Amino acid sequence: MQLSIDLTGRDVLVTGTPAAARQAVRRYKAAGAVVHRLTSPYNAQGAPLPKGLFLVAAVEDGQPGWAGLLDRCRDAGIPVAAEPAAGAAGHVTLVGGGPGTSDLLTVAAVKALRDADVVFYDRLAPYQELPLLTSAELVDVGKKPGHHKVSQSDIEKLMVESALAGNNVVRLKGGDPYVFGRGGEEVAACVAAGVPVQVVSGVTSAISVPAAAGIPVTHREVSHMFTVVSGHAPLTEKEHHHLAGLGGTIVVLMGIGTLHQLAAGLRRAGMRPDMPMAVVERGYRPGQRTTIADLGTITSAAAGCSNPAVLVIGEVVRVAEANQQHAGAAADLDRLAASLLGS
Repeated sequence: MQLSIDLTGRDVLVTGTPAAARQAVRRYKAAGAVVHRLTSPYNAQGAPLPKGLFLVAAVEDGQPGWAGLLDRCRDAGIPVAAEPAAGAAGHVTLVGGGPGTSDLLTVAAVKALRDADVVFYDRLAPYQELPLLTSAELVDVGKKPGHHKVSQSDIEKLMVESALAGNNVVRLKGGDPYVFGRGGEEVAACVAAGVPVQVVSGVTSAISVPAAAGIPVTHREVSHMFTVVSGHAPLTEKEHHHLAGLGGTIVVLMGIGTLHQLAAGLRRAGMRPDMPMAVVERGYRPGQRTTIADLGTITSAAAGCSNPAVLVIGEVVRVAEANQQHAGAAADLDRLAASLLGS
């Protein structure tokens, strides 16, 4: 359960085996409760209840025989909360955290975080809200362009060692683990070490961040395809020609550093200079901003932009502009109607 009441200094009895109850114990301690433990229903028979007991957290550990104790607590007016058992220890879950807001975490992602003992998180994941989603140990392994606080090989080593030590490990990444997230490498590291691993897909920023700016990556009779490109390194001339000839929408992730080369390369490859282009910075985060220009002027228009950013190239950018103009016109009409009615 997610704890939403003040338990500071309150006496809470957690029932269940040590393995099954370990995460419940950690959650209640993190909430400030004074935690008492009963690990076996046989030890509970006739045992006195702690004085001033505020709550019983009954972990569903599969042991028969807890009913008598729980009935005694209810008869005494002590609330009983059912708690899920912790999952089997010693595995890794790669979790896609989406574009950086907990609102776009999947149900599976929230469950994995709740069941975690350790979370290794990236800077583009929704890490600010992690204390509300998990009581696990939180480890920042975030990497910035040109500065890797923890190298990729060390991240993989930390994950594997923690899982082999008996922890449920979550590797929380921005977007989706398999979209420029090096998830394949991390899965391979776990498999090589004999550690069970699973992947929880996330909402990729390639689609969600343009959507946050009102830009659809496909639109009927405008674009029936989109291509996702990493912007970390400049593209080759062959890749520029391929993109320019393919058509549809081009989405570039983390492309501010290579924006100049990209725009120039696409123009050399034959893409027209008036092709609309958008730079969406800090999608779903404070300070989200969209800069719209065309392929010929985007370099100067986006001079003050910075990563994290998603670049969108294609006629779908005009769809967003048209929708915004219609929305603005509708708002003006609403304000005019309101003023006329009020006069």
